[in-house]
Amino acid sequence: MKNLFYCALFIGVLACGGQQEKEPSSIVESFDFERFKSEFIDAMWKMNPISASFQGLHDFDEKLPIPNKERTQSQLNFAEDWLVKLGAFDYEQLSEADKIDYHLIENDLQNTFFYLHEFKSGEWDPASYNLGGVFFQVINYQKHSLERRLENINEKLNHIEAYYSQAKMNINQPTKIHTNLAIQQLEGSKTIFENTLLDSLNASLKDEAFKQVFNEKIAKAIGVIEDYNKFLKVNFIEESSDSATFRSFRIGEELYSKKFNAEIQSAYSANEIFEAAVEEKGDLHENMFRLSDMLWEKYFGEAEKPGGRFEQIQMVIDEVAKTHVHRDSFVTAIRQQIPELIDFVNENDLVTMDPNKPLVVRETPEYMRGFAGASISAPGPYDAEAETYYNVTPLDHYNAEEAESYLREYNNYTLQILNIHEAIPGHYTQLVYSNQSPSLIKSIMGNGAMVEGWAVYAERMMLEEGYGGDQLEMGLMYYKWNLRTVCNTILDYGIQVLGYTEEDAMQLLMTEAFQEKSEAEGKWKRARLSQVQLCSYFTGYYEIMQLREELQEQMGEEFDLKTFHEEFLSYGSVPVKYIRKLMIRKLSEKNNNSI
Repeated sequence: MKNLFYCALFIGVLACGGQQEKEPSSIVESFDFERFKSEFIDAMWKMNPISASFQGLHDFDEKLPIPNKERTQSQLNFAEDWLVKLGAFDYEQLSEADKIDYHLIENDLQNTFFYLHEFKSGEWDPASYNLGGVFFQVINYQKHSLERRLENINEKLNHIEAYYSQAKMNINQPTKIHTNLAIQQLEGSKTIFENTLLDSLNASLKDEAFKQVFNEKIAKAIGVIEDYNKFLKVNFIEESSDSATFRSFRIGEELYSKKFNAEIQSAYSANEIFEAAVEEKGDLHENMFRLSDMLWEKYFGEAEKPGGRFEQIQMVIDEVAKTHVHRDSFVTAIRQQIPELIDFVNENDLVTMDPNKPLVVRETPEYMRGFAGASISAPGPYDAEAETYYNVTPLDHYNAEEAESYLREYNNYTLQILNIHEAIPGHYTQLVYSNQSPSLIKSIMGNGAMVEGWAVYAERMMLEEGYGGDQLEMGLMYYKWNLRTVCNTILDYGIQVLGYTEEDAMQLLMTEAFQEKSEAEGKWKRARLSQVQLCSYFTGYYEIMQLREELQEQMGEEFDLKTFHEEFLSYGSVPVKYIRKLMIRKLSEKNNNSI
């Protein structure tokens, strides 16, 4: 998963009230589209310095914009101005690659109006004001000297009191679940200030006067964070007996459809993807029932099979899931599997791996915990040589029963599929390629559905190519895992649009998706904290598979899997519908030239 702070700033869509009038053609004459993109990117980072840091551009690390009305108006003005400049270009005269950049820029600018005028998450999501990762990005940038990093942080700290003062004013009837997440994560964020920043200060060559001032600012920052946390607890959590305090976490069909179009940028609507997921769920159940029949004798001998299909599948899954690592070895087991995946990809010539960009498996930092158990933190295109982290949350926060449930969910078979998804050749591999894209626009305006869809596609592709050998258990657990991808979409749409209750969610996840209780409860929480993102997995996968099948049909024996993978990845993290357009056009031109 990509960094949520980045996604919150760069995802969303709403057509900006009518067509923008074009400025005189002198705009087009004064500079070409490449120059326009370069100037737009420079201006965008000045407007969004925090996002710049997350993308690996650290020219503005000392900045901390205050989320006030003036900032909102500046963002709106920025979007309006650049939409006018963009509209001055003759779209039909652009190259196919530039047309995609045009769409990405247009979508990004239009998102501003949707998020600031309609979605307004800054009013109801207190967790959006978590600054732990913001300061970590600055201190972790190794290309700047430690002294320079500390100077940037020293300046940034000057604005933290104003930042949280404004945050308190912005909060207006938050959701309960986002408020609780904020309280949890803010406690984790304090460790960045108490430990990471102060440890860096003590290791520096800064003089005592600087260190004294810095220490005072850190102490003040910690106090400000604690005050914001207290504000949330006193004004909302402790008053939660009054149902009017909190708003619903459900955003409803209208906002959901707009957010889906913005973030996913699919060739399909939200409802069409929901219906496709429901159909896919039925197909997966068929495959799982077939494999459970084949495995029955191995695990149950001559015992009579239960009458229901779900019961039979669940019984076999329960036996297979007993094979898992010890809770204390969870992170270590993941770390040990990465070289095995790399070897398989290389031996089967599936995609070129860069040996100079190692993946670092680490325990999830405290300030990032509470949302997902595993994720990738990748450097942006400006800092492509920096380390990529595979964040794995250890199980020390679970009691024995919870840990056992979690480990059954991530048993020895599923754990390998998880590592394919998050690491090799999933997220990690795709993001390395994305940072090498010749178009900076395509790299920085990453599309979540393409990113997640590739990771889901990689799972299936690896098993198709023989990973796991002839183990039926691996196939069964793959289908179960893929069922989770499908049910993510059903759950997300069901909760946000159709009003699914917790009982509905548990029925879907535990009975129909065969998930352990701990996993189902975690997904119920996640689906209330986010909207649309859970659809990205199935949607991207669905469109990538359609594209591959389309090309295989057209190319026949000339189709080469590695060539398909590397060409697909070469375009950067852009919506699959645009990649499809480029790849189909390239094939058409090749066929025409060969006639």
